[in-house]
Amino acid sequence: MSSNIVHAPGLTPSALPGLDGEDKNPFLVALGERVRSLRARRGMTRKAVAIAADVSERHLANLEYGIGNASILVLLQVAGALQCSLAELIGDITTSTPEWLMLRELLDGRDEATLRRVRVAVGDVLGMGGDGSRERGGSAAQRSPRVALIGLRGAGKSTLGQMLADDLGYPFVELSREIEKFAGCSISEIQALYGQNAYRRYERRAVEEAIQIYPEAVIATPGGLVSDAATFNLLLEHCTTVWLQADAEDHMKRVRAQGDLRPMAASREAMEDLQRILAGRAAFYSKAEFRLDTSAQALEQTFRALRQMVRAGLQIPG
Repeated sequence: MSSNIVHAPGLTPSALPGLDGEDKNPFLVALGERVRSLRARRGMTRKAVAIAADVSERHLANLEYGIGNASILVLLQVAGALQCSLAELIGDITTSTPEWLMLRELLDGRDEATLRRVRVAVGDVLGMGGDGSRERGGSAAQRSPRVALIGLRGAGKSTLGQMLADDLGYPFVELSREIEKFAGCSISEIQALYGQNAYRRYERRAVEEAIQIYPEAVIATPGGLVSDAATFNLLLEHCTTVWLQADAEDHMKRVRAQGDLRPMAASREAMEDLQRILAGRAAFYSKAEFRLDTSAQALEQTFRALRQMVRAGLQIPG
């Protein structure tokens, strides 16, 4: 254990580094950064998370800034004494059986490219990786004719998706509308009345049904879909994915033109929040097979680039 973690006997808040905000504990700082990153990835304001977690906004702010939280340092100290990880002490799923532990040990420290190959191989073993061969450099003939557009709101998924579907003669599926049909209310009402977990369940159901019903389709996905690893895995396995990228300024301009500022409406620093969300999700969006910058040129030129990209990728003449 690091020498800056004090021993439990006689432990008091003032004895722990980082609690006075002057000498922050590195573990608490890293924990706070992960909390901020997760919050950004899900597109939630600090206030929204505090309400959902039933904690004060000030307490959550302290957590994000790496101060307070004496209890977690005590657990870290106990884990060090037991020579195990903090995850094993608190019961993380990857520590629940010997096989989980050995798998985690094998993967520890591997680079992203290796982890990606392992993920695809595991999908094959579990019978879930039919389209995963694409991620190993598979041919266009192996790509799914379900084209899923991913990216943040305002990237052009709905507009370009409808244009692409019309061009290909495919059905156009806007998952946000399908989610609202399942729930019988709007997205904002789902989140306000039932919470984020309920929304994610509806989202997963919408993806599953789209895959089951449409062998060919252009699917516009909600921007936060990548926040749920299981749902995103499903999309990657059964669709040809395209990340539509845009500058933060264009995202904001387009969203405002739609009269929609979710989830930034409650924030006075909307652009800062938007940039944080983009940064938090970029690593997930980058898993898409193709990507297109929708800020680089006008709509018609952007559509032609998308059309050419998809038709070439799926080996569709024209």
